[in-house]
Amino acid sequence: LLIHLFLCMFCSSSECKGEDKVIQEQGDVIAAEGDTVTLGCQYESSVTNNYLFWYKQDGNNSPKFILSRVSGDDGNTADEFKERFSSTLDSSIRSVPLKIQKLQLSDSAVYYCALQPTVTGNSEFKNRD
Repeated sequence: LLIHLFLCMFCSSSECKGEDKVIQEQGDVIAAEGDTVTLGCQYESSVTNNYLFWYKQDGNNSPKFILSRVSGDDGNTADEFKERFSSTLDSSIRSVPLKIQKLQLSDSAVYYCALQPTVTGNSEFKNRD
């Protein structure tokens, strides 16, 4: 039983500039049920504070949030993915790989890595209560 994982990357933010991007050189991944795979995602950004996200899209469904990372293991992981999906953001090498353990047939999907650079101290972004 083989599981097919396809990766796509994008940068989605008003702060994204030409030099802000995610890079995926791995392409399609084919693995067996029960295996562990790591899907690579490297990024380039003009700012130092970045949020990285992983999403899963299967069939004709909308992409589903898996997790986000701001630094190291800090961030959120959706409850349904907490047991087998993990990621650590390494800002020194600008990498946020997604590790999937105990692969299941239902893991066959398109996986998106997304970058959202954030700017702190910008007067344009004020909280209006």
